[in-house]
Amino acid sequence: MQKRPIRADDLFRIAMVSDPQVSPDGTLVAFVVTRMYRKENCYRSGIWTVPVAGGEPRPLTAGTARDSTPRWSPDGRWLAFLSTRGGDKPQLWYLPADGGEARQLTNLPEGVEQPVWSPRGDALAFVSKVGPEKQSDSDVRVIRTIRYRFDGEGFLDDKYRQIWVVPFDPSNPSMPEARQITDGPYEHRDPAWSPTGHEIAFTAARHPDWELGVLQDIWAVSAAGGPPRKITCAPGAWSEPVWSPDGTTIALLGPSDYRRADHANVLVWTVLAGGGAPVPRTAALDRSAGDTTLGDIPRFSSSPVAWDSRGEAIHFLASDHGNTHLFRVSLADNRIERVIGGQRRVGMVVPIPGDAGFVFAASTPTSPGEIYACGPDGGNERQLTDVNREWLEEVELAEPEEIWATSPDGTRIQGWLLRPPGARPGVRYPMILQIHGGPHLQYGNGFMHEFQMLAGLGYAVLYSNPRGGTGYGEEFAAKLHAAWGEADMPDLMAIVDEAIRLGGIDEQRLGVTGGSYGGIMTNWVIGHTDRFKAAVTQRCCSNYVSMYGTDDISYSTSAMTFGAEVWEDPGLYWRLSPITYVENIKTPLLIIHSEEDYRCPIEQAEQLFVSLKVLRRPVEFVRFPNESHGLSRGGQPRHRLERLEAIAGWFQRWL
Repeated sequence: MQKRPIRADDLFRIAMVSDPQVSPDGTLVAFVVTRMYRKENCYRSGIWTVPVAGGEPRPLTAGTARDSTPRWSPDGRWLAFLSTRGGDKPQLWYLPADGGEARQLTNLPEGVEQPVWSPRGDALAFVSKVGPEKQSDSDVRVIRTIRYRFDGEGFLDDKYRQIWVVPFDPSNPSMPEARQITDGPYEHRDPAWSPTGHEIAFTAARHPDWELGVLQDIWAVSAAGGPPRKITCAPGAWSEPVWSPDGTTIALLGPSDYRRADHANVLVWTVLAGGGAPVPRTAALDRSAGDTTLGDIPRFSSSPVAWDSRGEAIHFLASDHGNTHLFRVSLADNRIERVIGGQRRVGMVVPIPGDAGFVFAASTPTSPGEIYACGPDGGNERQLTDVNREWLEEVELAEPEEIWATSPDGTRIQGWLLRPPGARPGVRYPMILQIHGGPHLQYGNGFMHEFQMLAGLGYAVLYSNPRGGTGYGEEFAAKLHAAWGEADMPDLMAIVDEAIRLGGIDEQRLGVTGGSYGGIMTNWVIGHTDRFKAAVTQRCCSNYVSMYGTDDISYSTSAMTFGAEVWEDPGLYWRLSPITYVENIKTPLLIIHSEEDYRCPIEQAEQLFVSLKVLRRPVEFVRFPNESHGLSRGGQPRHRLERLEAIAGWFQRWL
C-alpha cells in the first residue's frame, strides 16, 4: 500500500497512551488510551491493561467518557480511577482489577485530582477544591486576592485545593463520606501517604505572602486531620514529596535556587521526615529533573521521583540534548547513572515491584507514544502496546536530521531539520522555522504532529534549542535572563544559516512560527529582519509593560525574568517588548490567539494586530473562543484542527 503524507485531520486517528501503573504483584500494567472525536468535538479515554511480560492489551473500561488516573489498591484486587461518567467534573470511581461494574466513591462539586491509596488499602487521599457558597444570584465579582484567575481554570472564586480522605470498603454499596483534612486559603497538592499510613505529606505555600512568589514547602498532616507540620525547614520552591520505604526520609523536587526558579535547574533533594533542611542530590548532573521535552500529541506528565525498594537510590527523569531519560542517583555518594536512554522522550516511569525493572511511556519523532517495560538497568526492553500500528502503516513520516550551528559568540546550538518525505536531491524546498515556548523547555525527539503535517505539505521544518532552553545545563538556560530576544535571536539565525548551508532549502521562501515564548520570538524576529516571507505568531506576548498584571503569573515571575519589576526599570521592559519594533515589521503575519488565554492575554495580540493594521501591513487575526493558552495541545478537537489548517493555509498563501 502506498503511504500518504500526514494531514491535519490525522488528529482524529492518533491514539495517545499515558499514565502506566504496575500492579502490586508486578504482572500487569494499567494505562490510559485517549482519542479525539471530530463529530462530538470531545476527548474520550479508557483504561486498559497489558501483561508486563507482554501479551494482548485488553480494555477495562468502555472509554465512552474521560476515564483516567488508574491506581491499583495495595492488594491488587481493585483499581481506582477518575471519570467524568457521572458529570462534567471527574470523580473517584473503582472497579475490580479483573473487570466488572464500576462504583462511585465521591461526588464533590469541584471534582477530584491526584488520588492515592493508603498503604493498608482502606482509604484514598486526593485533592479537591473548596470555596465559599455563593451568597447571591449576582454575577458581579468582587476581587480581593491577586491570584483570582488562572489559565485553563478561569476565575477561581476564592476556591482552594485541599487534601481529602475517603474510606474504602467494597462490601458497603453506599457512597462513603469524604473528609477534608486541610484548610485555609492556600493551595494544597501532591498528597503522599507515609508507609505507616499515619500521615500524609503534601505541597503547600502556607504563608501570608504565598501569592506573591514561588516559596512553598512540604508539610505533613495526620490522616485523621489536625494541624499540619512543616517538614522543609529551608526556603525553597519544594514539591512532589515521596516517602522512602522505611518512612525516615522524603524525596522531593525543587530548584537549585528558588530566587532564580524561572531558569534554575530543578533538582532531586531529600529531607528527613521529621523535618530539616533539604539536601541536594542531583546537582552534579547539571540537568533539570523532569520531562521538559515538547510534544503536541503524547499526553505525558512528569513522573514524581521513585525510590528503590531498599531506600538506597532514587530514580528520576531529566531532559538532555533533546531527549528525556531516566536516571538513578545513589544516596551513598550522589553518583548518577543513566538507566533508560535513547533518541526519544521517555515519560511517566513507574518501577516494577521488587526492583524488577520499570514500565514507561515513550515517544519519538515518528511514534506518538507507546508503553514499554525493561529490566532494572534498562536492559531487556520490550514494547507492550502498539495502539497506532494501523495508522502508522498508512502514513509517510519524515525522519529528522540532527544539525548543530555555532552562534556568533561561539555558543553551540542543537537543532533538527525535518525534510519533506521523499525529498529529492537537487530540489530546494521552502522552510519553516519553529521556535519553542517556555522559554525554559526544549524541542527534540518527541512526536510533533504539526511538524509532520507541514513536512507532508512540502515544507522543510527546522526546530532548535537556542540559549535559554533546558537540556544543556543551568548556565545555558541563564543566558536568557533579562535578555529575551536579544540573546537568542543570533542562535536562531545561526541554525537557519546552517540548514541553508546543508542544501535543499530555498532561502527565498522562509517562514517562521512559534507559540507562547515562541510567539514572542516570532514577533521579535520579524521586527529585526525581513528574511522571512511569512510568519504565524501564536498565543504571543508583545508588550511586557501592558501585560504586567493582566496575566496570571507575571506578578510573581517578572522580577526573576527581567531582574526588576516593571516600575523599577520600565526602559528594560519596553526595550525587550516586540511591540517596540512593530514599525519594522513588513513580513505578512497571521496572529492566532485564544480568547480565554490568561497566561498571554489576548490584548497582547490585539495591540499587535491593530498596530500593524494602522501601519497598513499584511496581517490577519484568528481568535479562538472558549480556549486557553493550551489550545494546541488540549483545546477542543475542532479548534485544534482549525488552528492547524490556519497555519498551513497562511504558509501556502505566502510561501
